Amino acid sequence: MAEQNADNSEPFAHESAQGADFPPEKSRGAPSADDRVSAANREAFGLIGLRQGAGDDRTRGTRARRAGRASGARPETTVKILDRGWAAPLVVGPLDAPARPGGELAVVQAAAAAGLPAVVSAFAERSLAELVSAADVPPWLRTYAFRDRDTARHLIARAEDAGVGALLLALGDRSRVRARHVAAPADLGVRGPFDDVRTLLRDRADRADVVWLRAATALPLLVAGVDDAPDARRALDAGADGVVVTALDALPEVAEAVAGRCPVLLSGGVRRGADVLAAIASGADAVVAGHPVLDGLRAGGRAGVSEALDGLVGEFADAMAFTATATVTDIGPEVLRTGPRRADRPPDRLPDRPPDRPPARAARPLRKSELHASVSDPVLDTMTFLNEITSRYPEAISFAPGRPYDGFFDSEQIFGHLRRYLDHLAEQGSSPRQVRTAMYQYGPTAGQIREIIADSLRADENIDVPAESIVVTVGAQEAMLLVLRALISGPDDVLLVSSPCYVGITGAARLLDVAVTPVDERDDGFSCADLEAAIRSERARGRRPRAFYVVPDHSNPSGATLGPRARAELLELAGRHGILVLEDSPYRLVSPGPRHPALKSMDQGHTVVHIGSFSKTVFPGARVGFVVADQPVVDDAGRTGLLADELAKIKSMVTVNTSSLSQAAVAGALLAADGRVSELNTAAAAYYGDAMAATLRELDRHLPAERRAALGVHRNEPTGGFFLTLRVPFRADNAALIRSAQDFGVIWTPMSYFHPGGGGPHGIRLSTSYLTPAQITEGTARLARFIEAQSGH
Repeated sequence: MAEQNADNSEPFAHESAQGADFPPEKSRGAPSADDRVSAANREAFGLIGLRQGAGDDRTRGTRARRAGRASGARPETTVKILDRGWAAPLVVGPLDAPARPGGELAVVQAAAAAGLPAVVSAFAERSLAELVSAADVPPWLRTYAFRDRDTARHLIARAEDAGVGALLLALGDRSRVRARHVAAPADLGVRGPFDDVRTLLRDRADRADVVWLRAATALPLLVAGVDDAPDARRALDAGADGVVVTALDALPEVAEAVAGRCPVLLSGGVRRGADVLAAIASGADAVVAGHPVLDGLRAGGRAGVSEALDGLVGEFADAMAFTATATVTDIGPEVLRTGPRRADRPPDRLPDRPPDRPPARAARPLRKSELHASVSDPVLDTMTFLNEITSRYPEAISFAPGRPYDGFFDSEQIFGHLRRYLDHLAEQGSSPRQVRTAMYQYGPTAGQIREIIADSLRADENIDVPAESIVVTVGAQEAMLLVLRALISGPDDVLLVSSPCYVGITGAARLLDVAVTPVDERDDGFSCADLEAAIRSERARGRRPRAFYVVPDHSNPSGATLGPRARAELLELAGRHGILVLEDSPYRLVSPGPRHPALKSMDQGHTVVHIGSFSKTVFPGARVGFVVADQPVVDDAGRTGLLADELAKIKSMVTVNTSSLSQAAVAGALLAADGRVSELNTAAAAYYGDAMAATLRELDRHLPAERRAALGVHRNEPTGGFFLTLRVPFRADNAALIRSAQDFGVIWTPMSYFHPGGGGPHGIRLSTSYLTPAQITEGTARLARFIEAQSGH
């Protein structure tokens, strides 16, 4: 017989592919999501066969062992995972309620005798110290996202003191945990008994819990519930030392994604030794096996577990002998023979289907690895993570949101803006029908308020461009997408960015597969010499720098501002090297004091593409931005147009047009101020200036210069805008942010979010725009206490 098939028995009803605990008996209800995943793994194992290896003594191992005869050298099943040697690539468990009295201790002792780690629950009937002391191989602890962090800290401390080998945390819904009664678990430090242990848990465990747990302990940490490669990468980024995969089919992509940086385990559906080998050949380093162990425990206690483990390891060795693999590291995908997948099988039986109706065909689930890589990029996750922290700690004072202060908005103003614009249309000679059409229909793709914006730019910014060079966009974000799509025509085209930089531009580049080269700011800001060096370096690599993105005034995130000399040097350099400058300056007109000239107002050679937004100056909800693109574009026939015309073509295939109603509201505000947005924002600019000054003043009060020097803390002093930065002596990462929010009640943004090339590990961004004076006073006091504590002083 040339091939050996894995067993295709029915799955155990409550085996969890995410590492949740096993109950003592089968469920009689509807199958859970974990049941279905485990069943899918069982089906996948059933379709996998093993290829017989080259004939030698090892291939006769099964017959020889069963006959009691020596068969030569047996395959070596040992592995080393998490810096510990195991007798085989197996993790035993996890177990929750024991199938018989003393079951946890029996499993731990049997596993240790077999040279394997066992997984025990935080709700175990025995203490961790007792379980660890009974085993030569330290068991792992299955932990949870507890409602009370003090409970988690107490458990971790007990685990560390006891000598637990690793922690296992499963992401996902707490409904995966079996509801059951327990007495007071000694290792949790809470009083019991509990009718349902789930009352101690939060609704979901997510990435923030991984970050927190990583910061709280030095024990190896494995994350279960990993569905695909992006999940695995996020787990590693959050600090995981290993991942537990839910689906056999996902193993190859996950193994490729982690590239040996951590062990990969499979949980769910493992029954026989051939399953273990198939999982390893598919990319796993080990498997989590609970069902055979639980059967052995029920049948014969510790002896039954030992017999089950001996059988599983023996079958694994037989499978290795069959495939002529001498060591576990020799096992690769070439040993597998895979049959056709039954992708059209419905996941559940449909009740009462009429006999003349064909079976329902289940839609194939989308895999994230098959989607565009941008959806898994950390850039797109940063704001989501901040939102998670903000919602989780609603009482914390947040220096994170860079949005305008709500106190300047009056709902009635919107109606005034709209009426002012409608009157303007009538004054320009539009009939009632034309006015109605302007409000209710799509309108021109390039925008219907371009003349009003052009007038405003001349009045406020000394930017004199024809209205035809303007495209009105859905916020500045669409403007960035349009410009990048038009300018970047091939894989060798590069966008240069001043770094740290606004995540919107790097996110847009990621969506469009645009290569980004960061030009790092120095302590005193952006340097033209560094930009020129980057341009030359890219050209030496055979790539074509197309544009340089910069926020010249009070930038997000650093708060830095380019001086007049640096602005002139930048325009000269761009003209000399034939690149465009993408100027994005949303904070100019909401900052107090004199302003340096806008780059576009200095542009004599059509070098600057100016990206504008009314989010800070009028109101964010309008979602109206614009782009000034007056660069000449010559086609193959010699006809000359404007870059704005090309952007409008792209926009017609994206958003079609910017909301006519939103344009009307913004236009009305501009008309009411005679185009001078700066005058419209006089009070707001003063408020933001006072907020920045108050934040700097309060930081100086709580962390004076001498104390900052002693701690190794540095801050900048922006002259306007919404943002300032701190450099601190510790890693200002997600783990530190969680501690800051949870223990000190203050939220900020890690600067590492804004470094596309990596960097900023010790940086903190503070936004001052959205807070009241009282919040600034209390928030800076909390922040200073956090910095002192985190610095170890």
